[in-house]
Amino acid sequence: MRRPASLVPVLTVAALLLTACGTERADSGHSGTDAAGPSSPTPMNDPGKDGVRITSLTLPPASPSPSPSPKRSFAVSAEGLPTHADSGIVAAYEVTNTGTKALTYSVVITFMSTSGGAMANQTATVRDVGPGKTVRGTVRAGELAPGSQRVTRAKVLEVNKVPAGEAPAPAGTCPASGIRVSADDGDAAMGLRVVGLHLDNCGKRDYAIEGYPQLQLLDDDLNPVTGIKILHGSGDITTGAGPDEQPRPITLKPGESAQAGLVWRNTTQAGTAANIPYVRVHAKPGAAPVTVTPHLDLGTTGQLGVRPWKKTQR
Repeated sequence: MRRPASLVPVLTVAALLLTACGTERADSGHSGTDAAGPSSPTPMNDPGKDGVRITSLTLPPASPSPSPSPKRSFAVSAEGLPTHADSGIVAAYEVTNTGTKALTYSVVITFMSTSGGAMANQTATVRDVGPGKTVRGTVRAGELAPGSQRVTRAKVLEVNKVPAGEAPAPAGTCPASGIRVSADDGDAAMGLRVVGLHLDNCGKRDYAIEGYPQLQLLDDDLNPVTGIKILHGSGDITTGAGPDEQPRPITLKPGESAQAGLVWRNTTQAGTAANIPYVRVHAKPGAAPVTVTPHLDLGTTGQLGVRPWKKTQR
């Protein structure tokens, strides 16, 4: 029996509609990756750094040779575009506080190839680790660059630790004071360093400030550093950061921000170079302290310039 001709257009339209809706047709079954079995962590013999060490590394199984796959039909749409996948690489770490005060840690972990090249760096923040306590966690390598070598190990690259009560507030949160203080990554050119200090009124009341943030320089053990002169303004250090401005009263309404700046040179001549990891910041006299980590490489200059608070223009 011959099929009625009127059914052919109907079937064609139905197929086109299914394709336009993003339908994918393929035989069911497990892929080669699934067949390889789940990944398992490999213990790491890592000496660690400043109380932080890598305990294990989990790598995805090596992908087998691809097998022929059935034909598929895809719709082309914004929602159907391919997305970048996580590498599936996970490092487990532990943080042990051997001090006498609760600390918040910021840990940079680097994922490396057999040759020692860094394939990815990730930062983990571990808050409120009490004295004598050990906290464990994991960090993912995330997406790797195309053509990256296979990751085979991980290590602790950098550890910053500040008093738990003085750690900058996490992004998107507001401390009880209603004022959030932080430092940016800074800028460096021809030996000149500039780091911005940021003050955000995330509370519900106006906040008045005037003058310069109060600073205390701290060493690796969070002890005060002496012998460094803190200058009001940056004119004695450089004219490249712009002219010095006189401090003036500022009132920040909720949602408004202000910025100050740290300015220095890393010139090294005769003497011992000063490298200062931490700066304790009081937005104004009596304000709660916040300890930031600009890593001041002051060389042998013996001085640091601080610029006054200035309202940030929206």
